[in-house]
Amino acid sequence: MEKPQYTPEQITSQPTIVYFSSVSENTHKFIQKIGINSVRLPLKTKDEPPLVDHPYVLCLPSYGRPGGAGSIPPQVLKFLNIPENRRFLQGVIGAGNTNFGDLYCVAADKVAAKCQVPVLFKFELMGTQEDVDTVRKGLEEFWTQNSLYPVSA
Repeated sequence: MEKPQYTPEQITSQPTIVYFSSVSENTHKFIQKIGINSVRLPLKTKDEPPLVDHPYVLCLPSYGRPGGAGSIPPQVLKFLNIPENRRFLQGVIGAGNTNFGDLYCVAADKVAAKCQVPVLFKFELMGTQEDVDTVRKGLEEFWTQNSLYPVSA
């Protein structure tokens, strides 16, 4: 397998959110509002996912399929099937649609259970400003409490 090329944003020691966003761009819009270092997973499954060599939080939407089957985007599965990427996963943020009922953010629940990390937050569609503020503040506290990154001066 050919080694992927990285951008300067992908090679960092800053708190990072790795995320997948479909063509709807809902998750992308949410992550941009948070305003921290982020790495977007490729839209096409044929494209190689990045390698992340430092602690990060994963944000992913759930796909609405009957019974929750196929709820995790295949691009996320491809990314997490790389052992190095799984090793640095610290938590999961779920994006979803409450119209899914019990399957709301089910992909985040499945990834968190499989990788034995917490679900940190859930938000609907592209989130509200309150969701953005809650996630931003919560991530700062999470990274500090878990000594993943030093507190900024």
